[in-house]
Amino acid sequence: MTHLEIAQQRLYNQCISGPKFKKPAEIVTCMGAIQAQDYAGAKWAVGLRLQKSSDEAIDKAMANGSIIRTHVLRPTWHFVSPADARWMIELTAPRINAASASRHRHFKLDSAVFKRSNDALAKALEGGRQLNRIKVLNELNNAGVATDDLRFIHLLMRAELDKVICSGGRQGKQFTYALFDDRVPTGNTLSKEEALAELAKRYFMSHGPATIQDFTWWSGLSGIDARKGFEIVKSELTSIKVDSNEYWTVPGKADVRGKTPIAHLLPAFDEFAVAYKDRTAAVNPKYLKEAPHVIFNPSIVVNSQVVGTWQRSIHKNAIDIALNPFGKLNKVQEKAVGVAAERFRKFLDPGK
Repeated sequence: MTHLEIAQQRLYNQCISGPKFKKPAEIVTCMGAIQAQDYAGAKWAVGLRLQKSSDEAIDKAMANGSIIRTHVLRPTWHFVSPADARWMIELTAPRINAASASRHRHFKLDSAVFKRSNDALAKALEGGRQLNRIKVLNELNNAGVATDDLRFIHLLMRAELDKVICSGGRQGKQFTYALFDDRVPTGNTLSKEEALAELAKRYFMSHGPATIQDFTWWSGLSGIDARKGFEIVKSELTSIKVDSNEYWTVPGKADVRGKTPIAHLLPAFDEFAVAYKDRTAAVNPKYLKEAPHVIFNPSIVVNSQVVGTWQRSIHKNAIDIALNPFGKLNKVQEKAVGVAAERFRKFLDPGK
């Protein structure tokens, strides 16, 4: 298998080139978690993996709680299924908190402060209330919890990791918080060993071919725990060697030739790039110098590999897409990129 074939298989397994699902909750469950700190881009990351979807549909899924957005895995937001949020946070929160310890000391955040903050948030949100960030900040200040500097961000993240709060529905363009227990089923917990195995299985089934180092990076787990989870599910996977590296994926090789659109427009921080420690396979070899930080920019993918970047500009009556290919595209490729751009416009405005 070549790097190009690895990229082809990843596009297929991530449901970018072969969408299998119709609902946001289905693809989020399949992927395990989808990075979502850039909310607008993350909605498109979900939508482009569905057979048919819209920006509004992802907002509705957030509003009705079929997907939630919270801190899990590495210390950033991800979309996760409510059914997975509890065991996944219990597995990854200790390591995230440990990585944040020095910042907590810098801002004088200790267990007593976190308890006071968590208690204030729980009281403010009881009865099914959902509050935007400004109201949450006011509630904490009224409870005598200082929110100056970056303390507020750390207080909210800790409350998410302590399973006190998670995302609510949006109020206009403002994000809200709700009680974790109001949105996440109780009792859906796993032992550490079960959780390690489940996370490893989700990752390699949906993100493979990938290395153990890729899984370690994506999960935020220690190398020991990541390997432990991998070893439990190893018998369900198949290995592929490329340039002395061993990749693992679902058994059988999907025939992706001629079945998929030739081009895709991916958002920044898309799982196609961010989910791997080594992102070489994602980029056309001719453009490795042009795309040293492929995770940070929306990417043009042609023939399964990144060949440029793109930007959107939303106006009252139009959605402009500026393309920045790293090299010249042929007419067939230009047409395919145009089709991909039109798909994105229709995602934002299905009526057009």
